[in-house]
Amino acid sequence: MIVRLTQRIAVFLASLVVSSVLVFAFMAVLPGDPARVALGTSASDSAVAQLRGEFGLDRPLVTQYLSWVQGLVTFDPGNSYISHTPIGPQLADRLQVTLWLVGTGIVIACILAIPIGTLMAVRHRKPSGLILSALSQVGVAVPAFLAGILMITVFAVGLGWLPANGWTPPNQDPVLFLRQLVMPALALGMVQAAVLTRYVRSAVLDVLREDYLRTARAKGLRPTQALLRHGLRNAAVPVVTVLALQLATLLVGTVVIERVFVIPGLGSLLLDSVSNRDLIMVQDVVMIIAVAVLLVNFLVDMVYLLIDPRLRAGAS
Repeated sequence: MIVRLTQRIAVFLASLVVSSVLVFAFMAVLPGDPARVALGTSASDSAVAQLRGEFGLDRPLVTQYLSWVQGLVTFDPGNSYISHTPIGPQLADRLQVTLWLVGTGIVIACILAIPIGTLMAVRHRKPSGLILSALSQVGVAVPAFLAGILMITVFAVGLGWLPANGWTPPNQDPVLFLRQLVMPALALGMVQAAVLTRYVRSAVLDVLREDYLRTARAKGLRPTQALLRHGLRNAAVPVVTVLALQLATLLVGTVVIERVFVIPGLGSLLLDSVSNRDLIMVQDVVMIIAVAVLLVNFLVDMVYLLIDPRLRAGAS
């Protein structure tokens, strides 16, 4: 198990290095001069050259890359090209907002998908199972931003139950924070729940056909007891894989949802930075998202070892 853990850590670190090189290289080849953008087209060449020196853009690309990585590792990524304000505090503030959305969204997805998907598998030949399956197909076809717009129309504009947009930190007003969190989290979570439900159904159906489950029932366990004791743990392996992919999808989906609900998260910061051509901010935000996706995949590999003893035996 220690060998496998060491291997996964090495792969994770190598993936981080490759991702950072790709992100930096992609931003470096984009046309346009950040110093010229910051000063405007009417700025003199000498002023642009001076600002390039302040930004460090006149240094070799390798030096710029190493300086950028050092800033990320030490949590001091420098200043924005446009606003000249420190980037670190902005990233920290926006990241916690996005984490609230993604965390709540994935919890909602799991709470809905696991029991509904299991019920769909157990009753797959009955009308109730077919109805649930049809509803999940409809949910898969609905994008998160459309679900958010429909919720705003019904619950904010029509009924007036919830605020249509905005964001309040939980330490300022917990009640308002929860009211503003409900609709965007549901918009993210319900759509992902529809996708996850299909995979839970498929995984549980495969388990129900296994010999060891029939043996457990032959020994006197009721179908539900056999499924809970011996089936769900084995069905969890493929579901965890899909869940990791959905976490990455949620991170990307928050970009649109934050725009729909006017939430100041990483997604809004990324779009604003792109429109302002604040390339260093775009570079940092993209790298944070890449690190989050790689970290999720690493943690999923660790979860495999916990839920599947065969992997632990193989690693040993």
